[in-house]
Amino acid sequence: MAHYAKLDENNLVMRVEVVDNNVLLDDNGIENEELGRQFLEDLHGWPIWKKTSYNTQKGVYLNNDQTPASDQTKAFRKNYAGIGFTYDVNRDAFIPPKPFNSWILNETSCTWVSPSPEPESTDEIYPFWSEENLRWQYISLDGTQSYYYNSEGNWVLI
Repeated sequence: MAHYAKLDENNLVMRVEVVDNNVLLDDNGIENEELGRQFLEDLHGWPIWKKTSYNTQKGVYLNNDQTPASDQTKAFRKNYAGIGFTYDVNRDAFIPPKPFNSWILNETSCTWVSPSPEPESTDEIYPFWSEENLRWQYISLDGTQSYYYNSEGNWVLI
């Protein structure tokens, strides 16, 4: 099955539709993205559709078990489109919504990254980004203590 993102006039993804692969085949049996777009326009009366790859995340094409495939030529438009994503014409990529103003676009994956690396979660530590303080923090499981992650990679009591 092929997946297409319906885009508004600002290239914001409004929804994603599934199209049978046979719809995309031209008279020579070759897949043609435009045929899927035309099918959806005829069906829904909306002209702006872009094909998206269900198996592409962060610029990597994944196998069914979510491991990177050996054939990365199938990686398509950086990310599988989701509602609220933006299609960037210049990058030919779907980019998720920016979670925080301070985060920066990773050009390789077309995903947003924090200004400092995210610490690992554990059974007791669930880090969250504090945009106000521009750092990773967590609150103890009993809710009595707060910590921040410093530049040396240590949790420090606030």
